[in-house]
Amino acid sequence: MAKKHGFIKGLATGVAGSAALVAGAVYTIQKKFIEPEEKKAAFIEENRKKAARRRVAR
Repeated sequence: MAKKHGFIKGLATGVAGSAALVAGAVYTIQKKFIEPEEKKAAFIEENRKKAARRRVAR
């Protein structure tokens, strides 16, 4: 019975470790690739708005 209990503990630890690894990878990709692209798009959009206001002001 003790061996079966150890297997279940090991399996649960492995599943939890794998889930943590996947979550860490997703977080890293989000911070490294997705957020900079979103910030760049927001910056470009803000500049477009500013340029449009300047055109109207003239």
